[in-house]
Amino acid sequence: MSITPAQVMALRAATGAGMMDCKRALEETGGDAEQATDYLRKKGLAIAAKKATRETNEGGIAIAFAPDQRSAAIVRLACETDFVARNEQFRALLQGLAEQVLRQGDADVAAQKMASGQTVQEWITQAIATLGENLQIVETRRVTLSGPGIIGGYVHSNGRIGVLVTLGAEQATAAGQLAPLAKDLAMHVAASPVSAITSAEIDPALIAREKEIYAAQAKESGKPAAIIAKMVEGRLQKFVKEVALMHQPFVKEPTATIEQLLAAQAKALGVKLRVERFVKFQF
Repeated sequence: MSITPAQVMALRAATGAGMMDCKRALEETGGDAEQATDYLRKKGLAIAAKKATRETNEGGIAIAFAPDQRSAAIVRLACETDFVARNEQFRALLQGLAEQVLRQGDADVAAQKMASGQTVQEWITQAIATLGENLQIVETRRVTLSGPGIIGGYVHSNGRIGVLVTLGAEQATAAGQLAPLAKDLAMHVAASPVSAITSAEIDPALIAREKEIYAAQAKESGKPAAIIAKMVEGRLQKFVKEVALMHQPFVKEPTATIEQLLAAQAKALGVKLRVERFVKFQF
């Protein structure tokens, strides 16, 4: 039978597959749109299987917020090339994935059922067939506030760095008053080498590793042991200030630390503020 352009366009709109793939699917199934859709889905599985071993070093990050900004999700989706990472369909897929995680959480995301009836993995597989590259969900996280406060988020313009920051408040405070600060904090974390919120929260293993490195470097100086110990301690203190969020100079106003920024904002609003946690994804 003859396949009309209208049939091809309708199938393309329903599946997102390429024009020639849609035409071929309709020809193979006698023009039956439902069977053609199944044909394309099966074809997508085969394509996905072939591409599954290909490296995915590019990609993007997206975030999604609940209307009150008390829940948010961040996702990292990988692809093979920067060209696809900038593709509109990939960006839509990425944002849709963030919204899915916001709705259903970050547990076993690939197996989650979507409103369409597809699983997330089936949705990804279909996109692999359309975009022609391997796609991999790298990591996902949903964050929810348990008390007063707000969640701030920031994705850098290149889409390769994204951050969520939970800003807790002592008492209920208007979200509009906290939102700019929460976003600024997320932007700061995106631009800085943050390992922990306070010095007390830095992983002891990280401190031990840095101390070992500094000690080895200091020994090369040939100085007495007492001097070496002071050199190591000085470098460790500098390291802590570099990676603990509260000690870092605020990127938008380096004359103030994040701790001082929070204190000033808390005083202005008349409420105690604290950074409860942050999540940072990047390529």
